Amino acid sequence: MIGAVLAGGRSKRFGGNKLLYRIDGKPLILHTIERLESADEIDEVVIVASPENAEKLKTFGYQVLVDELLVGPIGGIYTALSLGDAFVTAGDMPRIVPEFVDYIIKYFHKSRKAVCVPRWINGHIEPLHAAYSMGFLDIIEEQLALEEYKIKRAIEKVNVCYLAIEKVPPEWRESFFNVNRKDDLRKLGISEPLV
Repeated sequence: MIGAVLAGGRSKRFGGNKLLYRIDGKPLILHTIERLESADEIDEVVIVASPENAEKLKTFGYQVLVDELLVGPIGGIYTALSLGDAFVTAGDMPRIVPEFVDYIIKYFHKSRKAVCVPRWINGHIEPLHAAYSMGFLDIIEEQLALEEYKIKRAIEKVNVCYLAIEKVPPEWRESFFNVNRKDDLRKLGISEPLV
């Protein structure tokens, strides 16, 4: 199982390239990658980058795939699946819980469904903390042809395994925390981050 870290966003709300912001001496994206690498079910981590981010991210020593589609997360997922089944996450999720990643991947293998995604009781899903099969590429291609770029719409078209978030340990929910604004860094205990 590939661990694919999406790094294509423009960080508009953050006001700078948040993935390269240093937290405790390392760029934000490396915190995400290291957590993902700690999951037993992940064999290899790759970064899916926009063309503008790719060269900088190659310096971290991971394989970097360039998302040439630039249509949001659906394009990043499509790019990642070119390598095989993938657990997909966003580069701005520094609190990923490795045990939760393993739980999702094990369910994915057991279910044999195209996608295994956590879902809240209100129906909201977490598509950037989910496992996807390589076979899901066909559905994404259909969506791209229709210029329908919402990943949720693609997920709704397949046989999907939904994981009830209410049934997992409450502390695992911090896995979904992501950094959108500089204010979010306070939740990580940082008041004055360093570039």
